[in-house]
Amino acid sequence: MYARVHSAGVMGVDGFLVDVECDTGPGLNSFEVVGLPETAVRESRVRIRSAIDNSGFVFPSRRITINMAPADVPKRGTLYDLPQAVALLAADARVPVQELERTLIVGELSLTGETRPVPGVLPMTILARQRHFDRVFLPSVNAAEAAVVEGIQVLPVDTLDQLVRHITGHESIATAMAARHTAEYSSVLDMSDVKGQEWTKEALVIAAAGGHNLLMTGSPGSGKTMLARRLPTILPVMSQQESLETTKIYSVAGLLRGNQGLVTQRPFRAPHHTVSNVALVGGGSIPRPGEVSLAHNGILFLDELPEFPRPVLECLRQPLEDRTVTVSRAAMSCTFPASFTLVASMNPCPCGHRGDERKRCTCDDLAVRRYMARLSGPLLDRIDMHVQVRGVAFERLQERKVGETSEALRERVLNARNIQLARFRGETISQNAAMSAGQVTRHCQLDSGSRLMLQQAFDKRGMSARSYERVLKVARTIADLQGVETLLEEHLAQALRYRELDLYVS
Repeated sequence: MYARVHSAGVMGVDGFLVDVECDTGPGLNSFEVVGLPETAVRESRVRIRSAIDNSGFVFPSRRITINMAPADVPKRGTLYDLPQAVALLAADARVPVQELERTLIVGELSLTGETRPVPGVLPMTILARQRHFDRVFLPSVNAAEAAVVEGIQVLPVDTLDQLVRHITGHESIATAMAARHTAEYSSVLDMSDVKGQEWTKEALVIAAAGGHNLLMTGSPGSGKTMLARRLPTILPVMSQQESLETTKIYSVAGLLRGNQGLVTQRPFRAPHHTVSNVALVGGGSIPRPGEVSLAHNGILFLDELPEFPRPVLECLRQPLEDRTVTVSRAAMSCTFPASFTLVASMNPCPCGHRGDERKRCTCDDLAVRRYMARLSGPLLDRIDMHVQVRGVAFERLQERKVGETSEALRERVLNARNIQLARFRGETISQNAAMSAGQVTRHCQLDSGSRLMLQQAFDKRGMSARSYERVLKVARTIADLQGVETLLEEHLAQALRYRELDLYVS
């Protein structure tokens, strides 16, 4: 007898449909799985046999063939256990075949017949809705994640027997309900904890408002990491669409917590400087998202930037420009989203005290040049703002006066973001940092005085066309924070100060 069950897989961050076909017939007892199954899928035969026996069913003593179509696409993981078991029971007339139409089934099985969670449930559920399926059966732990998709019935399953009893009408499984989308902010970190550093805090506000990349340079203990870790607290609340995009990535990576629905807190990823290029930008024999994709719609923080291997840092060039990462392998090519804000920190020299008024630098000029040479010019050119962070005096540390809170700064950022949303209405971007050359020309027009200032800076510093555009983008954000439509000389002057890379290497 023949039966078919619909399931799905994940390629990149998108789902694809898989038809699990089962045929049973006379002959020697055998159990074959075809359709390019990898090791975990082939091993499912053992799990399925035990799960069926321990669920109170009799495993059929017949020739069993399971095919997973399309047969030219590799099938990976344990998510096909549950659909294979249901297809086998349907082919053995234990489950009515007509009840399986317009139904998607995914899930791993234990030897006792209990379900276990699988990664990538969210993109598979989105696929099911797009293909007009009526319902999806999946492990209970994954239910909150899948329930955020509207327009499809999500049925959480604890055991194989429970699923069969529901299909045959002997038991009813309650539909999973989506959790309410609420904003999350850290209750521990706040910008008011930072003493002094007003210039750097203003730079963080500009970076948050326009999505600009930022590099902080300063002596050890000057507060670079402390400031960076508080940047997410002044970012706007994630929209429903941003949460959905980020959750898809975390779902595929298997990083969602148990019973977690949408990711509502902006990501803050801070990989160690020993990270590999595959871990940073994604890849592997089975392409998986890297840190740049896990930071999508959030912050990628690289502490001690020169300590990262130069080949690893060079991998950031394309994501910083295109806001996507394409991983190509012999069998497939996957594109992962990577729209993040890069925040980096570094010391001004190997000993860390160049330019420090309280400690003497022990590095000679050659050592400093070698240290800075670890960072390529093209990479530094892609960072919009370069800020020098100076140590805080003892008197400032003893002050009881509390600085601006994250909530107050976030309000400024939100006002500037709203201005940008209105400006880019009907376009594909929402932040100044993502403007194309044509958009910079339209939205960053200068008067004669500002144009002369920028020309002098361009000639004196030998700025590239990319630097020219990034200065204008930062100036546009500064004007938006002040609620001014016209770019003034003061906006351009402040933006130019954030390009003074020689400030800490001279």
